[in-house]
This record gives sequence, structure tokens and C-alpha cells, in this order.
Amino acid sequence: MGICFSEHKKESKLSKFTQKAQQVGYDSSVSQANPDRTPYDTPLVTKNIKDLRQSPGYINVNIFTHDEMRLATKNFRSDLILGEGGFGIVYKGVIDDTVRPGYTSTQVAIKELNPEGYQGDREWLAEVHYLGQFSHPNLVRLIGYCCEDDHRQLVYEYMASGSLEKHLFRMGCTLTWTRRMKIALDAAKGLAFLHGAERPVIYRDFKTSNILLDADFNAKLSDFGLAKEGPMGDQTHVSTRVMGTYGYAAPEYVMTGHLTARSDVYGFGVVLLEMLIGRRAMDKSRPSREHNLVEWARPLLNHNKKLLRIVDPRLEGQYSLKTALKVAHLAYQCLSQNPKGRPLMSQVVEILESLQAPEQHDPLLQSGGKAVTLYEAPKGTSGTHAKRDVNGKDGGGGGEVRRRSNRGNERSHSEPMSDHDHHSPSPSFVSREK
Repeated sequence: MGICFSEHKKESKLSKFTQKAQQVGYDSSVSQANPDRTPYDTPLVTKNIKDLRQSPGYINVNIFTHDEMRLATKNFRSDLILGEGGFGIVYKGVIDDTVRPGYTSTQVAIKELNPEGYQGDREWLAEVHYLGQFSHPNLVRLIGYCCEDDHRQLVYEYMASGSLEKHLFRMGCTLTWTRRMKIALDAAKGLAFLHGAERPVIYRDFKTSNILLDADFNAKLSDFGLAKEGPMGDQTHVSTRVMGTYGYAAPEYVMTGHLTARSDVYGFGVVLLEMLIGRRAMDKSRPSREHNLVEWARPLLNHNKKLLRIVDPRLEGQYSLKTALKVAHLAYQCLSQNPKGRPLMSQVVEILESLQAPEQHDPLLQSGGKAVTLYEAPKGTSGTHAKRDVNGKDGGGGGEVRRRSNRGNERSHSEPMSDHDHHSPSPSFVSREK
């Protein structure tokens, strides 16, 4: 899909392993003890490897030996490789009483850090830090880690259905409208939880390949290597090296390195747009004006005649027109160039929750019908007002919407891939240190 751009220094390399590895998934259940635990005394990520070994300090996180990791993966057998990339290799494994006496048999995914790869100790420690203290139904669960000699491994529960990226673009999409909206809600809840911590956490790498699905297609956020504590007190932002993935990063963050929770909201808007339209955030195989999905599609979200012509044709007849307009308007708000014009993730959750109930298909999608208009919020609308607009009436904007024709031949031409196909990661970047 692209090239990974990074600075030459190893410590500034991007936390990145291939989308293939991210497709596999690392969690199939949530912690039974306090599933919505919030870290009210969130410490900064200042631990180094020596500190971690001396004082692990994470409840319900196992510390494994390298020998146990070898047993779990049958000596890192090649046919158990789930993915391979900049991070290193991801193996499927089983931890049971043959690995650790008394341990209940559990399928796992084991990520092994490649010392020469894109992710270094800093990003590896960030994953241990955040997932070691957080517990929420929409965040992957870290079962444990290995930090022995030069070995760095992370052990997650296995996510049976893989990544949203795989299902949306690589398997001949079978995701229905209802399922997409549920996935969007799950992911929004995960972000809202992070942003709601006493010391807010900014995820910084929200994209389809980092949203993993369990056997029942419940969605959870994975890969916390780029996560960072957000602003506190009188701070309006935190300044940091620009890191992330092209097409998903908020424009003000790319330009200035100023990071806020609203930077994540922008990334969420990109993913919501991908689910609505069925195209990748960046796709160089399309005409040049359509390479960047946001630049091409966002202006069309407020034009009723054009909106239904760009909705994923594979969703034909699965949604009501009213709901499609609300989702389009929500995406439009999340993708505002002005960070203050984007809703809070807690507001996004409320909006998506209102769209989850089974709905009657609008007759307009089955045959011709009367025109319906999409309300366009005034420029500069605040997130709070924006939420009310989305949940309100389909107001009096201009233009009309008619039933679109079957445009199945305009879908993304991504070919399904085998679970063991290896491919290059999304284009990612590292820029300056602030």
C-alpha cells in the first residue's frame, strides 16, 4: 500500500508492522474484573527496560519467559506465522498448562520485536504501559509480555475475525450497513474512553488496520505504540514529533505537531468515511483527484444528489436515507479543518448509539420517491451544536436526492488476500521533534 517514511535514527522510527499482521487480531474477550477501569493516576511513560524489570507494576498482566514463548509457538514454527513486517513477526500460539502449569488453554497472538525494525523499546514500552493499566471492552487485552535479555514480545488474546481493513478492502467485503455502524460505535467508545481518562490519552494512529474484530465482530483498538498523554490543566495541546499514517492524520497536527484529542476525532472521521464509501483513505490507483479520499469526498457529503452516488454500492438497499444522511453529516463534522468544529468522541458515541436500532429501509432506496434534503451546519459550528444538528430534523439545505443506479462496477478493486499473504504497510511518516 505504500512506503514507510522515517528518520534515520532508530529511536525515531515509526511503530509499524504490516497491515497483514494487524489483520490477524489479538483479543477475543475482555477482562472480567472491572471492564471499564480508568487510570485516574495515569503516570507518564518514563519507564525504561531496567525499570520495567525491577517493578512491573501491572495487574493481570503476565510476565513470560522466552522459553514459555518458544513453547507457545512450538519453537516459533514458520507455519504459525500470522504476519511479518517492520515490527517483526507475529505468531499464533497457545498458552496452556504445558507452557505454564495450571494455565487455562488460551489462543494468543505473540508479537516479537525485531531489534532492527521500525518499533523500538520506546514504542514497545508504550504498549505495555497503556494496555497494562487500561481495561475496556473496546480495547484489546494484553495478556502478558516477555522482556528477557534482548527478547521483546507482547502477548495478546487472539482476535478471530481479524481487522476492519481486511474485511472492508481485502476479502470481498461482506460487512453489512448494520455491522459497519456497530463497528463504528465500538471504535468510538474505545477512543472516548481514552479521551475521558483523568490524564487524557491520544491514540494517534486510528485507522482500519488497527481496529480488530473478535468472533462476533465486536471491535477493539489495537497497537498503542504511538499513544501519548494529552494536554492537562491550562495546556491546549502537546507538541510532539509528527507520526502516523498518511490520509488519517489531522491537518493541524501534520502542519504544527500540536496534538489534541480532536486529532483522533479527525482520524475517526476518515475511517467512518471509508466505511460509508468503501474506499481507502489513500488510493493511488484511482484518478489523481480521487487519490485522497477526504479531499475528494468531503465536499460531496453536503450535496444530496451526489451523496448517494458515492455511498458504497455494496450497501444497496441496506440503510434508510435518513440514517445515511446523518452518518455523512457526522463524518463531515469530524473532518472539519478547524479542530474546534469537530465533535467530542463522547458526542460521536451518542450519535452512533442513536443509529443502532434496526430500521425500516427507506422506500426511496428501492424506487423513485420525493426529494429529501441534507442539512448543512453553518461554518464554525461547535461540536455541541453539531451533535444536536445531526440528531435533529433533516433541515432545509438545497438539492434533492433520487435513487441512485446500481454502481457495483465502481467499487474498490482490492483483491481478497490469503491470511498468509504479506504486503507492505500503509504509507507512514515521521517528521520533526517539537
